[in-house]
Amino acid sequence: MKLLIVGGVAGGASAAARARRLSEDAEIILVERGPEVSFANCGLPYYIGGEIKSRDKLVVTTPERLRTRFTLDVRTQSNVESIDPTNRKVRIKNLITGDVYEESYDRLILAPGAAPVRPTIEGIDLPGIYTLRNLQDVDRIKQRVDGNIKHATVLGGGFIGLEVAENLNHLKIPTTLIERNRQLLGPMDAEMTKPILQTLRDHGVDVRLGENVVKIEKTDHGLRLILGSGGSLETSMLMVGIGVKPEVSLAESAGLRIGKSGGIWVDEHMRTSDRDIFAVGDAIEISHVVLGEQSIVLLAGPANRQGRIAADNALGGDSRYRGTQGTAIVGVLGKTAAMTGASEKALVRAGRAFRKVYIHPTDHAGYYPGAESMTLKMLFDPATGEILGGEGVGGAGVDKRIDILAVAIQAEMTVFDLEEMELCYSPQYGSAKDPINMLGFVAAGMIRGQHPQTDMEGFLSSDGSTDYILDVRTQEEFDRGHLPGATNISVDELRSNLDRLPKDQRIAAYCQVGQRGYLATRILNQSGFDAVNMGGGYKTYQLLAD
Repeated sequence: MKLLIVGGVAGGASAAARARRLSEDAEIILVERGPEVSFANCGLPYYIGGEIKSRDKLVVTTPERLRTRFTLDVRTQSNVESIDPTNRKVRIKNLITGDVYEESYDRLILAPGAAPVRPTIEGIDLPGIYTLRNLQDVDRIKQRVDGNIKHATVLGGGFIGLEVAENLNHLKIPTTLIERNRQLLGPMDAEMTKPILQTLRDHGVDVRLGENVVKIEKTDHGLRLILGSGGSLETSMLMVGIGVKPEVSLAESAGLRIGKSGGIWVDEHMRTSDRDIFAVGDAIEISHVVLGEQSIVLLAGPANRQGRIAADNALGGDSRYRGTQGTAIVGVLGKTAAMTGASEKALVRAGRAFRKVYIHPTDHAGYYPGAESMTLKMLFDPATGEILGGEGVGGAGVDKRIDILAVAIQAEMTVFDLEEMELCYSPQYGSAKDPINMLGFVAAGMIRGQHPQTDMEGFLSSDGSTDYILDVRTQEEFDRGHLPGATNISVDELRSNLDRLPKDQRIAAYCQVGQRGYLATRILNQSGFDAVNMGGGYKTYQLLAD
């Protein structure tokens, strides 16, 4: 068996190592266009900011180690220029010598990755404009930021843009972040990104949403960015992080099928439309486990698993990739945002029925010092309780809860399972009723009819709510801010003031986070009123309100 792998990093390098572990007899050739065969591209922003001190730490493994430990034929700085599927050959160019030669294969695994998108803006190729994909890119950026620059601009408010902005802030470089959409972190729901926006601004990052760059000019001190809003911005450097595009030209020229989302089409075995060619990583499209649609997911974890599966099957196995759910996380200046499964806007686009809950817990018991707050949002099927997605934003503990929801989605668990989930508890680690349990309690109560709830968006979208809005917080909380038109009766005084409430109008009760509002609805509904809780309380209102 002769296995040829195009591309290293996560998917290709994983495939090569897995293939050798499966077969000592296979001839395995790994061809990589760059000088490094495997590096930690997720760590690149943190090297820029000095969190990772040594560049060597970014190198996951070297060509020499792969040759020695796995007896692989590693060919760096070599580019596969074309594939001849009929004769099972590739054409390779040595980028150092310029020599071009052919190499045969029995099975081929493609892991070309994705390239940063460079927008079609006049002046985009001027000096001082950077993208971040590999170690050579990070070397250029590192040299620039270490040169005592006066200002930096980041174009794009996605995961990579936020990580770069955070690390520039660590270096105390005045930074502007420009995002053409009205929110950061496009895959997430907009309200869940607002704490990240506020954190950036609190730390002095100039964030401009709904803005774009239409032209770039060279100046004596750097660049001038002409903005779509009509203004301009002087900056020393521009980091472009608006997204990436799958590298499919090699596959396309070989006649391989390209999917509707623009990635290389593969089946569950990672096999392309040619049975002897497999593909993995950022260049492929895969099935979303919740939505069932084909999409491109740019994550290192899935790429590693796909590499292993492709190697298994290239060597005669029957491994299957079950799809992805887009579990992702980013840390920004002490705040964390994470998601798994489908977002609300994705479910709306797909026409999928869902309900949602918001809770605002702390990461551990509130009486133990150092508790940090978070907001969790969960989406679920209103009929079956199937968990469809989850998002979290806040301080410590967000990663733990989203990871639990990710496993729950993989295991096809329901909100009823979350009620019963047993998690480790000690006051410095969690609560006896973990936030995961609380998500289950609220969602399961909604399905059972024990927790009638209305979404806060209904109030925000109505010109004048037909509900009687009841604020059941204390007078002091009410005075600090409340929903327009609300009447204040604290939950502790509710039973003695029922005569003040209408029985011919639905009562929408709310508190700060939802718990007292829920108790109020239980009191009211058992006293002859028609009452619902406004999901997530006043904190959710603050997230959703413009």
